Amino acid sequence: MSKEGRSRRQALLREAWVDRDLSWLAFNRRVLSEALDDRTPLLERLKFLAIFTSNLDEFYMKRVGAMRTRAYAARNPVGVEQFHAHMERLRTALFPMLIEQAECFERLRGLLAGEGVRLAKWTELDDAQREEASDYFDQHVSPALTPLTLDPSHPFPFMSNLSTSWGFVLRDPDSPDTVNVRVKVPTSLPQWVALRTGVAEGQRCFVSLQDLLRENAYKLFPGVTIEHATLFRVSRNADIAIEEDTDNSIKEMVEEQVRQRRFQPVVRLEFGELPRSEIRDGLMDRFELRDSDVFELEGPLDYTSLFQLASLPLAELRDPPWSPMVPLGMDDEADLFAVIRAGDVLVHHPYESFDATVERFIRDAAADPAVTTIKMTVYRLGDDTPFVRSLIKAAENAKQVACLVELKARFDEERNLHWANELQKAGDHVIYGVRGLKTHTKLALVVRREGDGLRAYAHIGTGNYHVKTARMYTDYGLFTCDPTITRDVVNLFHHLTGYSRQPKFERLLVAPLAMRERFIGLIRREIEHLQAGRPARIVAKINQLEDLPICEALSDASQAGVPIDLIVRGFCCLRPGVAGWTENLRVRSVIGRFLEHGRVFHFANGQEDPLEGDFYLGSADWMDRNLSRRVEAVTPVSARNLRERLWEDFLIQLEDRRNAWQMQPDGTYVQLRAEKGDSKVAREGTHVTHMKRTRARLRR
Repeated sequence: MSKEGRSRRQALLREAWVDRDLSWLAFNRRVLSEALDDRTPLLERLKFLAIFTSNLDEFYMKRVGAMRTRAYAARNPVGVEQFHAHMERLRTALFPMLIEQAECFERLRGLLAGEGVRLAKWTELDDAQREEASDYFDQHVSPALTPLTLDPSHPFPFMSNLSTSWGFVLRDPDSPDTVNVRVKVPTSLPQWVALRTGVAEGQRCFVSLQDLLRENAYKLFPGVTIEHATLFRVSRNADIAIEEDTDNSIKEMVEEQVRQRRFQPVVRLEFGELPRSEIRDGLMDRFELRDSDVFELEGPLDYTSLFQLASLPLAELRDPPWSPMVPLGMDDEADLFAVIRAGDVLVHHPYESFDATVERFIRDAAADPAVTTIKMTVYRLGDDTPFVRSLIKAAENAKQVACLVELKARFDEERNLHWANELQKAGDHVIYGVRGLKTHTKLALVVRREGDGLRAYAHIGTGNYHVKTARMYTDYGLFTCDPTITRDVVNLFHHLTGYSRQPKFERLLVAPLAMRERFIGLIRREIEHLQAGRPARIVAKINQLEDLPICEALSDASQAGVPIDLIVRGFCCLRPGVAGWTENLRVRSVIGRFLEHGRVFHFANGQEDPLEGDFYLGSADWMDRNLSRRVEAVTPVSARNLRERLWEDFLIQLEDRRNAWQMQPDGTYVQLRAEKGDSKVAREGTHVTHMKRTRARLRR
C-alpha cells in the first residue's frame, strides 16, 4: 500500500470507525431490548434474557479468549496492559446492560405471577412448599452433589466452563478457623423446579435450583454452620490455536483441541451479591484475573436457565405459532428435479419449509435411481440430522457421496466428528476441511443421468444444513441447474476434495481466492456508473461489517455520491453519516422473533430498474475472516422473479419501523418507532410482514 493509501486508511479509522467489540455489545443491547419491550410476549421476553446471556458467554469464550491469548502469548507487557485497558472499556459499557437485565427479570417475575406463573424466591414459599422443595432436594439433588474443600491440603477442584457454583464458608465450633467449600450447581438437572403444593389448577410455581441448593446446603455439612454463601460462575477461553503445519491429520488436531478446551484459562468470573472477599480474591488469584475480568451482579448469574421456562406450553404468553409453508409446485407429489429444470427456485426460510425443500433435495437424490453423485459441505448439522441419514442411504444405494465436514466449526467439533465417523462407516467419502481455512460455504451438488449425459443440480445457501436453526433463522437458498453455475460448483468441490492451485470460476464469487476483489470491483463499478451519469446504488444485507478494504471502498463510493443502504444485524465497524466520509451511507439492524442470517447483495449496475441490476446471495459476511480465512461462495441470482423477491425483502426491511434500529453517526443505535400515517409494513415489521405475505402467496 502506498504512503497516501496508508494515510487515508488511518484517517478512516480515526474519523468513521467503531471499535468492533463495542459495536458487538451494542448489538447485544438490541437483543436485550426485545426483553425490555412491552410489545414482546412475556415468555418470549424471558427467552431474550436468556439469548442475551448466551450471546455474552460466547463473546467472552471466543472473542475475549482470543484477544487474551494473543496479548499474553506475545510476552509484551505493553500489549497486556492495552488488553486490560480494552477490557475495562468493555466492562464499563456492559455493566449498565447487566443491571437492566436483572431489573427486567424482576419486572417479568411480577408480570408472570399475574398470569399464573410464579418464579418464587425461597422466602416467598410457604412452609408446605418449602417442605416439598426440600424433599425434592433430598431425593433428586443431594445425590448429584460433590462438595469440594478449597484449601491447600486438597487439590484445587476443576471448575468447568460456564459452571455455576456456591462457595460456602463453614464454621466448625471446635476450631477458630473457617473452611471454604465449593458445591457446583448440577447442570444435568432442571434449573427450575416445579412445585405442586399450594398451586391452584392452571397455575404454575417454580423455584430455582440454585436457591434450592443454597437453602438446603446445611444438610451437606452436619455438625458445622454455614457462615456465608457466595454464588459464582466461571467462563473459560474457547479459542485454541490449531498448529496446522504439523504432520497430524485435521481430525487428530481437532480431537486434541476438544480435549484441551476443558482446561483453558478462565477469562471471566461472575459473582452474586456481596461475595465473601476471601472466596472472591482467592479465585481471582487462582485464575490470574484482574478487576476488569470480574463482575458482581444482582439477580441470577446464568439467565440461560430461562430457556426452560420460555418453552412452557402457554400459547397466550408466546409469539403466535408459525409453520413454514411448502412452496407452490414443491409438494410431495412434485418431481423436485423437474421443478428446478423448469427454472431456478428461491426458498426463504423459515417462511418456506426447509424440510420440504432443502432436506428433501438430498433425501430424494439418495433414493433416485438416476442420481450418480451427491456432494455437500457441512458446517453445522445439529443432532439427529436427516442429512446424515440420507447420505448414508445414498451410499447404500451405490451412489458416490462426498461430504466435506468442517471439524473446526466452533462448539460443534464433537458433533461434527461424530457425524463424520458415521458417514465414513457407511462408505461415504469424508473430507475434514481444508488446512489453514474453515469451510463455511453452504453448497450441495446432485448429479443425475439424463438423456445421453449428466446434469448437475445445486443448492447454494446462506444458512447451515441444520433443521432446527432453519426454523429460527431467516436464510435464503437457491436451487439451480444452470450449467454455468453448476460447473463452478463442480470445480469448487474438485478444489476442496482434490488439489489445485488456481481454480477458475466463471460466475461464483469464491473466498479466499477472489471474493474480496470481486466485491470491491462491484462497489467501484457503481462509482463509475454514477460519474458517467448512470443510476448507481448499493444495498447489502449481512450479519457483520468489519473488513477494512471493503469499508474503504464503501466510503469511497459514499463520497462519490453513491447511495448505500446496509442492513447489518450484528456489529458494524463503519459509521454512517460522517461528514467527508460516509454521508451517503445508511446502516440499520433488524432484530425480532427470527434471527436475520441471510447475506444478500444488490448493485444497480447503471440500471434504473433495480430488478435489472445485479443480485447475489451466499454464505459470506463482509468480514476479514470470511474473505481471507474461510472458504465461502456467493452466487449471482439471474431470474427476474427471484430478484423481485429479494428486492421485496430489501424494501420491507428498509421500511420497517417495528423491528429496525438505525445506526447514528456516533456509532450508537436508535430504535425506530412507527408514527401515525406510517404503512402497515412499517407498523408490523419485517417478520410479521413476511409471514403474512408468505401465507397469502402460498395459500392453496
